[in-house]
Amino acid sequence: MSATLTVTHKAIGAEVRRSPYDVVLDGERVGTVAMNAMFETPVEPGRHALQVRSGRNCSRTTTFDAAEGETVAFRCTGKSFLPVFLLSFAVPSLALRLKRQ
Repeated sequence: MSATLTVTHKAIGAEVRRSPYDVVLDGERVGTVAMNAMFETPVEPGRHALQVRSGRNCSRTTTFDAAEGETVAFRCTGKSFLPVFLLSFAVPSLALRLKRQ
């Protein structure tokens, strides 16, 4: 039996970065998540690294542990406060946010 990973791209207000995000699990692209949609994939139990990317923009890499039969849920968004949004043009890893639910 495996665990399940879900990534939701939920729009919060006026979001500038509206394109689909690539879901990168353990360094490999496993799919995409569109605006106001959810991506779901089975994962092996254990420790994993997760990141979402859109072109040169990305989130910081987040590690998580998945137990057998568990559903691990994350929410991603491109919305951030104005100073962080402006800084993300110089530091692309600040462009997208990935938060565990």
